Amino acid sequence: MSASLATPLATGLLGTPLGTLLVALVGLAAVVLVGRILLNLAWRLLLVAIVVVGALYTAGVLL
Repeated sequence: MSASLATPLATGLLGTPLGTLLVALVGLAAVVLVGRILLNLAWRLLLVAIVVVGALYTAGVLL
């Protein structure tokens, strides 16, 4: 990386330890938010699968 490109980063938000920590925490928050959304979707799909398999099992036993 050339010195002209590194200078704005070194003097900006990533130039201080607290700025770097802030960027890391915002990134972690984004990962957690996306993870919560995906886990919510996975939980709903799992419940639907349980209901469908249970209905098929019950129909197979009764018929």
